[in-house]
Amino acid sequence: MLNFARTRSQPRSTRSMSLGGMDYVDPKRKGNFVGKVFLAAALTALCIIMIKRSPSLNPPSPFSIHEPGVTHVLVTGGAGYIGSHATLRLLRDFYRVTIVDNLSRGNLGAVRVLQELFPEPGRLQFIYADLGDKESVNKIFSENKFDAVIHFAAVAYVGESTLDPLKYYHNITSNTLLVLESMAKYGVKKLIYSSTCATYGEPEKMPITEETDQKPINPYGKAKKMSEDIILDFSKTSNMAVMILRYFNVIGSDPEGRLGEAPRPELREHGRISGACFDAARGITTGLKVRGTDYKTPDGTCIRDYIDVTDLVDAHVKALEKAQPGKVGIYNVGTGKGRSVKEFVDACKKATGVNIKVDLLPRRPGDYAEVYSDPSKINLELNWTAQHTDLEKSLQIAWKWQKSHRNGYGISSAI
Repeated sequence: MLNFARTRSQPRSTRSMSLGGMDYVDPKRKGNFVGKVFLAAALTALCIIMIKRSPSLNPPSPFSIHEPGVTHVLVTGGAGYIGSHATLRLLRDFYRVTIVDNLSRGNLGAVRVLQELFPEPGRLQFIYADLGDKESVNKIFSENKFDAVIHFAAVAYVGESTLDPLKYYHNITSNTLLVLESMAKYGVKKLIYSSTCATYGEPEKMPITEETDQKPINPYGKAKKMSEDIILDFSKTSNMAVMILRYFNVIGSDPEGRLGEAPRPELREHGRISGACFDAARGITTGLKVRGTDYKTPDGTCIRDYIDVTDLVDAHVKALEKAQPGKVGIYNVGTGKGRSVKEFVDACKKATGVNIKVDLLPRRPGDYAEVYSDPSKINLELNWTAQHTDLEKSLQIAWKWQKSHRNGYGISSAI
């Protein structure tokens, strides 16, 4: 057989051609070389990323581990009025704190104040999230190691609850259930629940004890009672340490002037009477609206038990310290003394030095005539007693913050 194949002196892929005295490299060889360079660069970049993500080179966040001697507390609603004051106290007492808040009622400015006061790594973190989002709640618990939860987060206006009841059942009852489910799933064994005297409704006998029948008359109180019932039922089949604090009307602010109450302008109509008094004193509103002057009380106005936020926070810390596995503690948190709305307005006038104009209006739906506590149980079992019981002084401290923060915290809560 004849062989027509031509013998080559060198392989085709390495042979160069001469063009006018110049060597010309085969284009296929050049393309292969460039491809190899790009491949090497891509592999190098991938290696760098993998190295940076390596747990051995990136120590875990202090919030994601249980550290001996450190108690990590999740404070839901920690950007709010009461929650921010509680966070301040916890940080001062060397707790590690994670705030979770969707800022629908809270203030990003309060979080900033806390971050500036406690900038050290591992002290405080803020997570913007909605507790109504099951995936978000689960993610928070999976990525952090909590020792306890103080559950403040809730919408909390009686009048608003009568206008939009479904919002209150979703926000309070449903969200509490999601938090409980994640606590159970990830082994968080201590819960301090922020409840309210509104669960009692309008009892026939005063003062209110923890044994007083719970007959709430508005959606806010009903939603809180439902949450309590869920917690109590769950506690029967778990070893969780539970404290339920039913507190009364909160006033005041941080005595050192670092934090205060700054409700959103659109919520002023539903807000606390102290905020309404200050708005009238500052001229933000034309006067103070007192709703209801025909109640069966000495001066015809509602009677309430006003508790200073500093005392309220102290009760939460004591409950956190004394909560026991498998035990449930239920406590009223109040001064034990009822004050009428008229008395409150008179004290506010003295505290602000302003002769506030008062508009007398019909009753607000869902309100009750007289509510004040018997704090004997919490006095005895948690060694807690309200210390800031001078109504005018509490209002003076709060007024001082209001005057120096005319625009609240001055920071938008938009993320």
